[in-house]
Amino acid sequence: MSDTKTTGGKVEKSEAEWRKELTPMQYAVLREKATERPFSGEYEHEHRPGTYTCAGCGQTLFESDAKFDSGCGWPSFTRPALESHVDEERDVTHGMVRTEVLCSKCNGHLGHVFEDGPGPTGLRYCINSAALKLQPK
Repeated sequence: MSDTKTTGGKVEKSEAEWRKELTPMQYAVLREKATERPFSGEYEHEHRPGTYTCAGCGQTLFESDAKFDSGCGWPSFTRPALESHVDEERDVTHGMVRTEVLCSKCNGHLGHVFEDGPGPTGLRYCINSAALKLQPK
């Protein structure tokens, strides 16, 4: 029997179920807020057109036309596919003040957003590859 619950559009699973469904790196990033080593992620140099979805629940997060090479070591996007698909929270860990980006459906940690991106938004969504799945077009 599955422990998965969908409450008000949210996906909730037991930690055991998350561990069973995700790779160790996906679990560390999405559920424990870990960060991949820079320049090590699967999508850092990905240029195929497509849609990036949450590796935890499959919700659409980013489109390839919003992806850019920021040189920071992680896939970077100027905007989410839909604003309602990402949540933002203040993150004061590691002696910094940052804005954490989470999947609005499963509450998985995706990365952080910074205000040093290109136009038109001026934003850089710095996202862990392990939190994403590319659906090529």
